[in-house]
Amino acid sequence: MVCLGGDFSPGTILEAYRRGLFPWPVDEDTVPWCSPDPRAVYNLELPDHLSRSFKRTVRSGAFRLTVDEAFDAVVRGCSDRDQGTWILPAYVRGFRELRALGWCHSVEVWETASGELVGGIYGIAVGAMFAGESMFHRRTDASKMAFFGLMKMLRRSGFRVVDVQVESEHLLSLGCTTMSRAEFLPRLESAVRVRVTFPREVPENLFDDEPEPLSR
Repeated sequence: MVCLGGDFSPGTILEAYRRGLFPWPVDEDTVPWCSPDPRAVYNLELPDHLSRSFKRTVRSGAFRLTVDEAFDAVVRGCSDRDQGTWILPAYVRGFRELRALGWCHSVEVWETASGELVGGIYGIAVGAMFAGESMFHRRTDASKMAFFGLMKMLRRSGFRVVDVQVESEHLLSLGCTTMSRAEFLPRLESAVRVRVTFPREVPENLFDDEPEPLSR
């Protein structure tokens, strides 16, 4: 934790993320702003390491991806957790405002057969930096589909830094790594100055660069 307080106005949030800070609300009145050391990141310069089972899921057509079609529903899905959530109403209002201004984005995963929203991820894009806030799934591999689909779109669009904030077992399993704050902040400062455009739709050939899984 670096500081305590502040609000969730768009200007406050954007300035915080430009400086490597993110909120981790305890309650509506207690908002720590954090800059962990080490910092969890995803390296877009390295290839994605997808399991054989996940590649089969991709090719099965069980899911389809969209961009920015159901931002509020993705945030609700991320906040629906039995153990409680830091995604509080004031936070949601602030990020909803940023979504309306074009700074926040979501990737949705829909089950092809039912048309149901079964996974997603959302975050904030500043320059060539994307900060992933949270993701959820209601079907096996749905959050992986959202995560790796987003990573591929960011890579193709010229993004340079993907901030996933805090190390966790799940993030490490997806290929995320950590770096020191001293290394992360200069990279962040450089990335937020680069002008890139967040992808507006999902390319049809998004996963076509992945080799076919070997059959047993």
